[in-house]
Amino acid sequence: MNAAPAGLVVVDKPGGMTSHDVVARLRRILRTRKVGHAGTLDPMATGVLVCGVGRATKLLGHLALDTKAYTATVRLGVATTTDDAEGEVVATADAAGVTDAAIAEGMAALTGAIEQVPSSVSAIKVGGKRAYALVRAGEEVVLPARPVTVSAFALLERRGDELDVAVECSSGTYVRALARDLGAALGVGGHLTALRRTRVGPFTLEHARTLEELEREPGVSLSLDEAVAVAFPRRDLDAALAADISHGRPLPAAGLTGTYGVFAPDGRALALMTEKGDRARPLVVLAPAAT
Repeated sequence: MNAAPAGLVVVDKPGGMTSHDVVARLRRILRTRKVGHAGTLDPMATGVLVCGVGRATKLLGHLALDTKAYTATVRLGVATTTDDAEGEVVATADAAGVTDAAIAEGMAALTGAIEQVPSSVSAIKVGGKRAYALVRAGEEVVLPARPVTVSAFALLERRGDELDVAVECSSGTYVRALARDLGAALGVGGHLTALRRTRVGPFTLEHARTLEELEREPGVSLSLDEAVAVAFPRRDLDAALAADISHGRPLPAAGLTGTYGVFAPDGRALALMTEKGDRARPLVVLAPAAT
């Protein structure tokens, strides 16, 4: 079996695996070492994990993965050290008296532009070390609040003390911190028991395949050309300009903002570009000229 062509693999990550575990599995399945991932998922979380293969790994740092969507389950009445089910219980309370109206009010207060204190066991660096590593070493870590945007925090179903919710948010938002803060606002504590990412940037579960499906039928979800077309604004070039960009030369600006993909007349993605003044310059050349 030949190695998979360059492209993106959108994995439906199973629970119990780190994002690095998924990459290691993909390297074996796709028979290539050149695999990377964007938008890390915690081991307990499932759902959309975007991985790059071959030359498409160059895209990962430029993908607009700044909006994300999740479904999750919040358990009221129990607070934990990690704000999720993997931590130790630090407080319990009877949540039977919490009304649906109070829940709705608490969720509304956590929607919009808010200041959120990340979980102490997050991957945020403190003095060059990951916060979770410091906590595991016995140190007390209190992270400063930072601005995030929660565009939607909706109750899907209530089952006693358990709330099934849907969240749409900006990158950097911690859903387990939403669970913690909702429980605290209701006076009973709370933590996250399940988390599934349904979308990151333009990539959804519809693009995703399980690792078992990939084992049976190895391959990318989107070719390099398809990935650039899905993830970035598009600019089509004539043959002369396509030749220029393949040699890394700048192009005349086209009046586009942000990072965009440029395509040859035959539909090949040639580069990612950005404009400054009257020139467009390549950030990444995806199809260099043959030597």
